[in-house]
Amino acid sequence: MYFSLFRGGLSNMLFQCSLPDSIETVADEPRKVLLRLYGAILQMRSCDKGESVQSQKENDLQGAEAMVLESVMFAILAERALGPKLYGIFPQGRLEEFIPSRKLRTEELSLPDISAEIAEKMARFHGMKMPFNKEPKWLFGTVEKYLNQVLRIKFTRESKTRKLNELLSYNLPKEMKSLRAILEATSSPVVFCHNDCQEGNILLLEGRENSENQKLMLIDFEYSSYNYRGFDIGNHFCEWMYDYSYEKYPFFKASVLKYPSKKQQV
Repeated sequence: MYFSLFRGGLSNMLFQCSLPDSIETVADEPRKVLLRLYGAILQMRSCDKGESVQSQKENDLQGAEAMVLESVMFAILAERALGPKLYGIFPQGRLEEFIPSRKLRTEELSLPDISAEIAEKMARFHGMKMPFNKEPKWLFGTVEKYLNQVLRIKFTRESKTRKLNELLSYNLPKEMKSLRAILEATSSPVVFCHNDCQEGNILLLEGRENSENQKLMLIDFEYSSYNYRGFDIGNHFCEWMYDYSYEKYPFFKASVLKYPSKKQQV
């Protein structure tokens, strides 16, 4: 068996596993698979050194629950041909279908044929009925988690303290309360959402690059949940502006001029 690091990061470690040419496969056994080892984000381990033992236990339980739900979600999406096949799961990760492909680049999101197929994939996603909590808790739950972290941050460097104080001067809890009120009053249906439909989570399938359709596949469903449909669409449009391949700090760059026009949106 050959192992090679496919991708590593904060969220997961990915390895390509392949059989040597000298070994025959059995039945429909694949010659290559993707080994995913769960990382810090799914385990939801806190970086707060002052956190209580009880709080850490709650985080561990939430992490275990998140991994179970994500594995169930992955299996359902695989069965419905909306994601890679699932070959096996274990406590620390899972084995997935290896898809010969490459990730999209930011500038490709605005190509008419690419954009149209992303819309079709997202519509299928939004039309699914999944065995999960139907309340749109993910969005504000995530925002509240980060807000609580921001409110506890302490810096020793004056330059960073000054920037933090400038941020906190906006009364973030009040801003969030206003945002929640606006969004809850918006007539956007609650549907099953991907919640992270950016170019790095969209594969361009090898050998289908010039096809008119069915050349893309959505991946990475860690954040998928029931949510406001408008968020999923608006978040994707925001991704048109962000290039995460930038090699200098903060390792991304944004251009508001790349946000899609009304014509591109429809």
